[in-house]
Amino acid sequence: MTLLRLPTAAHPPMPLAARLFLALLRRIRHGHLTLTTPDGAQQVFGDARDVPAAALRIHDWRACRAILRAGDIGFAEALRAQWLDTPDLTALMRLAIRNEDAVATTLHGGPLARVWYALRHRLRRNTRAGSRRNIHAHYDLGNAFYAAWLDETMTYSSACFDDDAHRPLDEAQCAKYQRIIDTLALAPGMRVLEIGCGWGGFALYAARQGIHVRGVTISQEQHAWASERVNAAQLAHLAEIELRDYRDLCDVHDLHENDGQYDAIVSIEMFEAVGEAWWPTYFDTLSRLLKPGARALVQTITIDDAHVERYRTSSDFIREMIFPGGMLPGPQQFVRAAQQAQLEARAVFAFGRDYAQTLRLWRASFESRLDTLRALGFDDAFIRIWTLYFGYCEAAFDEGRTDVMHFVVQRCDGHPRADPRAHPH
Repeated sequence: MTLLRLPTAAHPPMPLAARLFLALLRRIRHGHLTLTTPDGAQQVFGDARDVPAAALRIHDWRACRAILRAGDIGFAEALRAQWLDTPDLTALMRLAIRNEDAVATTLHGGPLARVWYALRHRLRRNTRAGSRRNIHAHYDLGNAFYAAWLDETMTYSSACFDDDAHRPLDEAQCAKYQRIIDTLALAPGMRVLEIGCGWGGFALYAARQGIHVRGVTISQEQHAWASERVNAAQLAHLAEIELRDYRDLCDVHDLHENDGQYDAIVSIEMFEAVGEAWWPTYFDTLSRLLKPGARALVQTITIDDAHVERYRTSSDFIREMIFPGGMLPGPQQFVRAAQQAQLEARAVFAFGRDYAQTLRLWRASFESRLDTLRALGFDDAFIRIWTLYFGYCEAAFDEGRTDVMHFVVQRCDGHPRADPRAHPH
């Protein structure tokens, strides 16, 4: 016989949102979750013998309402407020992805919240001014912030480990740069445009091989750091760093000076910040600035094509709290967008598991420098959100929900170059 325990001051009745949340967890079919409730009780959902295994502790039932309302965005808000925690964010995110069909609300939130956040995302349009605001919100957190946990190459994109998980991160980043150089058959004396040059990692690496690189960025912090690095290395004659929007590369003066003058174009994880409405402008810029027969290599994070439609018509934790204005393409989307600008795009390399390993190393470095980050003024709420960001992305790459790819792009024979000024700026 089961005794019914009446609500008391010590054990108040469970809120409706909590009951609904627990009902969703009972649908878990892959792996298992050990849940600790605010009163210290534990429940196991799923098969305790199955992996992945994850744990979640709810400190405040308000966390359940936040998750049901806004999915992963609500989870991030609850984590930031310390209404919940977990010993392994990556394991929890992997469990959620594996069980997405069963617990969709916990990932995507309710319909009203999806509409609201989709509208917020659309208002962060990547106009010239909007792009500056969006980039400032992420990259201009300060060079000291990124220098605290990135490797010495100051590279903030996926490394290439070539099946060697023990490879030092700086070596793996240089291996990625060399792969780009080899894929494009770059040689000393060639002239390369880099769209989105970050802190100058590729520009310096290529310049040391005698390749001329013109790098552009709209982050003031990145521009200052990259320029200083180039000057310190005495490579300013080979690596030029400009504070400039890629769309301004096709203004009248620049076209007169550089139209079709680049032997290659490189763009490493900048495409995610372009925004779908400006994809035609981006690809037309590649078309206009490449020499006849020349190629571009675009490294971009992609989202599984099967999930593109839900993704593009909503928002998520990453776009709300980390990368405002961001938009990942599906691989097929990327190819089709290039074709609309009379370009051929081919995926030549996919290395999502390497990104998961890159993120593991970034997270370990980040967590080892918490005292430094706090001294820079970043509080624990900010640190919790960034720790979630690392774990969230690591799980997505390990589970194949996202990938990172090298696309080689070139003009289709017989097609004239389109005018990028015909597209929205």
